[in-house]
Amino acid sequence: MASSLPVYRFDSFIVRTPSSSVVNGLRADDRGNPTHAGVLTEHAAYIHAVSQAGVEVTVLPPLEAFPDSIFVEDPALVFPEGAILLRPGAATRAGETAEIAPVLKRLFSTVLDLPRGFADGGDVLTTQKSVMIGLSARTNREGAEALIECLAKLGRKGEIVETPKDVLHFKTDCSLLDEETVLTTERLERSGVFKGFKTLLVPAGEEAAANALRVNDVVFVGSDYPRTGELLASHGYKVVPLKTTEIGKIDAGLSCMSLRWRRG
Repeated sequence: MASSLPVYRFDSFIVRTPSSSVVNGLRADDRGNPTHAGVLTEHAAYIHAVSQAGVEVTVLPPLEAFPDSIFVEDPALVFPEGAILLRPGAATRAGETAEIAPVLKRLFSTVLDLPRGFADGGDVLTTQKSVMIGLSARTNREGAEALIECLAKLGRKGEIVETPKDVLHFKTDCSLLDEETVLTTERLERSGVFKGFKTLLVPAGEEAAANALRVNDVVFVGSDYPRTGELLASHGYKVVPLKTTEIGKIDAGLSCMSLRWRRG
């Protein structure tokens, strides 16, 4: 059965060192290539910050053949009860699942395979009430329904929701702040998917800040979005800003760069 601890309580992270090919990562909006050195610097700061928040970080080696493999959240889901190997919706990322599978099989006694369809971890928001699966260009209904079946085997309830049009991933536009509060963009809040939650809206112009990351007592926010940081601090959250300028050029945010769970 699902743990009764808050879902943002973690003691274990998996990350992957950015390969030099990361500069060729996928993006919907081309704002130029990131630099490898810049991504490495942001990634190292990320590892340091989450370690300070009380987690043990497992760092996997780079995968040159997969430019987007720094984003370990997409090919798998992890929970205290077990892991689920997903089927990424972008063809160039399909091989990432096989690369991370042996690692998860060492760490988890239960590892399930998504049997059909496509699903990216970036479309999955775990809350205390359910695991929300956003349909998108990377996650189709067949994959979402198959994921609900896998989640049920782990004792968790899944539900399908819609990702706003032209938004890469569901979590591009939202993140969980605590058991009852979600940080979200206005366009996603308008859809009504967060009925039953309190919502905090990111300020206009800082929509990318919606992909924040709560880890234990800290909320990490992109440092390029100071008004969002101020908003969260004014509501009593302990905010730690992290630079995401370079990874942001390949449509990424803070949740994408790790798999997170609490052991046992």
